[in-house]
Amino acid sequence: MDLRSTRTDRAPAPVGPYSQAIVAGDFVFCAGQIALDPATGQLAGGEDVRAQTRRVLDSLAAVLVESGSGLDRVTKTTVFLTDLGDFAAMNEVYGERFGSHRPARSTVPVAALPRGAKVEIECIAVRR
Repeated sequence: MDLRSTRTDRAPAPVGPYSQAIVAGDFVFCAGQIALDPATGQLAGGEDVRAQTRRVLDSLAAVLVESGSGLDRVTKTTVFLTDLGDFAAMNEVYGERFGSHRPARSTVPVAALPRGAKVEIECIAVRR
């Protein structure tokens, strides 16, 4: 099976030795995204978990489109939150963005995320 790395300027450049996503056959494995502005590399959304979640999902959507997929083709997400008290706010934005599509999901509390982010989301999707 061929593996192909995905790269788009509409999502933040990786800050380490990893790819935004790897396409493996009909699957897309997206690296976790935090709310970095792709133009500046700075954390977007301040302390607002809703704004951070929007930025994260915008970045994931861009990576998925570049990979031949989309949010409507996501099969599984993992959400990492630094404060489970932010779950309802994150979930509200998440539900708006995914609409009636409901991927399988895990939500994991973590002690910290890079750059002081409040939320990180990774996903697996199928290609069109």
